[in-house]
Amino acid sequence: MSHELIAEKLTKVQEPIVLIYAFNATGKTRLSVAYKNATKDGDGNHAGVYFNAYSEDLFVWDNDPENDEASIQLEIRKSSLNRYHNSLTEDDIRDKLNRFRPNYRFDFIFHDNPEDGIRSVMFFHEVADSEDPSNITKVPLKISRGEERIFVWCFFLALFEVEGWADERSSHFFIDDPVSNLDDHNIFITASTIYDLIDEHHVNRKIVVTTHHIGLFSILADLLTKGEKAAAFKKRTRICTLSLKNGELSLESCRNDVFLYHLRLLQVLDSAYTVNEVKAYHFALLRQVLENISSFLGVGQFGYVLTQIGITDAAEVATIVNTMSHKKIYYFESDELVPDTMAIFEKVFKGVKEKYQFVLHTPAAGPAVQVPAKIGVDGPVESVKATASKATKRSGKKAPTNRRKV
Repeated sequence: MSHELIAEKLTKVQEPIVLIYAFNATGKTRLSVAYKNATKDGDGNHAGVYFNAYSEDLFVWDNDPENDEASIQLEIRKSSLNRYHNSLTEDDIRDKLNRFRPNYRFDFIFHDNPEDGIRSVMFFHEVADSEDPSNITKVPLKISRGEERIFVWCFFLALFEVEGWADERSSHFFIDDPVSNLDDHNIFITASTIYDLIDEHHVNRKIVVTTHHIGLFSILADLLTKGEKAAAFKKRTRICTLSLKNGELSLESCRNDVFLYHLRLLQVLDSAYTVNEVKAYHFALLRQVLENISSFLGVGQFGYVLTQIGITDAAEVATIVNTMSHKKIYYFESDELVPDTMAIFEKVFKGVKEKYQFVLHTPAAGPAVQVPAKIGVDGPVESVKATASKATKRSGKKAPTNRRKV
């Protein structure tokens, strides 16, 4: 089956949300182009908007080697999108970037002709004069490849909201893998931005997401089929794999297959735990693992799994896991975990590994974290509840105070 035939097949899919895991060498970008061509109207006009490798290729570094990188900038090649640039501000991009907590600042540099849009982006650090602190100098810098990919994705997230482009090409979004060169933390945050895009637009337009990254695929699949809004999304989502078999492309539904992405999540968690790098966002991944196990066991909520691994106060621990995995917590709260919260993570994670004996092929974990006296499988978790309550106050969300049925 060709990319063109698969694109035609996708246009006929009834579900408004299509999530595709594409194996290597299956041509995701070619599929996005084929879909674009298949959905053009009779006059050749595009019906939707796209983010793919061509979108990223519009951004190219001018390293300014003649001046020892004194004016290094990220140039934006001219395209049909430039006419929309004047509707963008730096604050529009910053609003999208905030979740990723960038450690740089930036300015737009526009073409002399305003209709030509943005010529380049200068990233910089601000350095104060040692003798006159009020004298601030902008020192240009080249951000990392991963930071660049995040910036470009956020640029397009802001561009999607510009009047006259995405609102007029309102048939669909086609999003192809905005996660190149990103670590697991930023992949999770990127997944949450895609999820928000789906949440906002799936009623009015089709949204196709392709990815080769098993983590991004698994996070989105879980959010759409087992997350807080799964009742709204589950029947409106088609989950597929794009594979190459005997030289032929094949697009197949994998909703009912045993797609073991929970093992990938466990590997991510195990790697972080091994090197003592567990952060707040890992609670969201841990929650997904618990929900996958509970689904496999045929129970509705993961509190049952907590009981099975020896957590006696399962309702309270489930509340903490739910609170810590809420996106507003890892967005507004520090990435670092206090000892009490880390102890809850350790108890649950080690309990899952010991109970179900998953083979992860990751390095053995290091020394156990010292567990405070108030926390454990046999006692209350009041101090961790306080930590979760503090986090929810910072996010503006009411902290859970009553036991939840889990």
